[in-house]
Amino acid sequence: MNAADYIDRARSLAPALERAAPRMEREGQLAPEIVTALHEAGLYRLLLPRSLGGAELAPADFVAVIEAIAQADASTAWCLGQAGGCATAAAYLEPATARAVFGPRDAVLAWGPPNRSGRAQPVDGGYLVSGTWQFASGSRHATWLGAHAARIGPDGKPIPNPPGRPSEPTLLFPRASATITDTWQVIGLKATGSDTYAVKDLFVPASHVLQRDDAATRHEAGPLYRFTNFQLYGAAFAGVALGIARAVQESFIALARDKTPFLAASVLRDNPAIQLQVAECEARLRAARLFLLNTLRAAYEEAARGGEISLDRRVALRLASTSATHQAKEVVDACYQAAGATAIFEANPFERRFRDIHAVAQQSQARASQLESAGKILLGFDTLGYAV
Repeated sequence: MNAADYIDRARSLAPALERAAPRMEREGQLAPEIVTALHEAGLYRLLLPRSLGGAELAPADFVAVIEAIAQADASTAWCLGQAGGCATAAAYLEPATARAVFGPRDAVLAWGPPNRSGRAQPVDGGYLVSGTWQFASGSRHATWLGAHAARIGPDGKPIPNPPGRPSEPTLLFPRASATITDTWQVIGLKATGSDTYAVKDLFVPASHVLQRDDAATRHEAGPLYRFTNFQLYGAAFAGVALGIARAVQESFIALARDKTPFLAASVLRDNPAIQLQVAECEARLRAARLFLLNTLRAAYEEAARGGEISLDRRVALRLASTSATHQAKEVVDACYQAAGATAIFEANPFERRFRDIHAVAQQSQARASQLESAGKILLGFDTLGYAV
């Protein structure tokens, strides 16, 4: 299948997602029938290598699928974006291990970001892992979990990493091996079930340990795997934001054709201020989307020529991903405000999406510090230590 087929499949799920969204919010997780439909559509395998039966989509196409899902339900799109980023771990595993983890039809890997609690002590044949991790989006329907943990010696002190190697390994284990705690009582993205999980002295064999983004241990040659995990997450989460904003903009346009505000003489669309807002929001949304997709395509073409993605491209990716999220939030806020009291009711298409976009904008990929790093590089600072 080509990218357009996956986008069509994503759009075909919209009615089911719209129906299930209120229940999924209440339950704090994706509905079983939605997870099944996503698997049947192949949407959990978009960034998985073709050698494992995945689509190995180019990042711009992946983002377009995420955007299409987000127009119906942001939590579902977020879970797919998270799972897609995790699936690229397959490129850094030995093929036999990758097949064991990702081979089953319902395979989903989830993990949370690194933190200081994670510890991995080398032992014969692997590691003993202990720690607690948060924000494991999609963990309630995952089959495997991952933990990013610092190596420690028998004395409990960190083991220095070889120069140029990633700061910590990623260790994979069955979800059933972890203790899951429901900590996900939040304002938005409620159905992602981004829970906290913990293990203590869990043995993880060396075959299930990988170094993310380490070219020396990469088993897949495709240009997709020249993108870092961080870059793919940033692009996916920007796609979620753009999908939310597109849905809100379209919903507001439909509302403006019919709603006559209290004490007003005509419908919203006859108001020159509303006409200006709609045009400005449309321009903002289209510009952010094109900047993101075109930047992803340019980086992919560079990677396809056989090299790593250049610093200039990495800076552009950071600018495009982070700014797209902020531009999308501005569009949603403008539409929400202009919709008046209509927007506060759960039965209308604004309230959930307003909460979701603000949850998206709070995550690390959207922080102002991400743009600061890019700005420092543009201003000629030493690039060492700035993640882009």
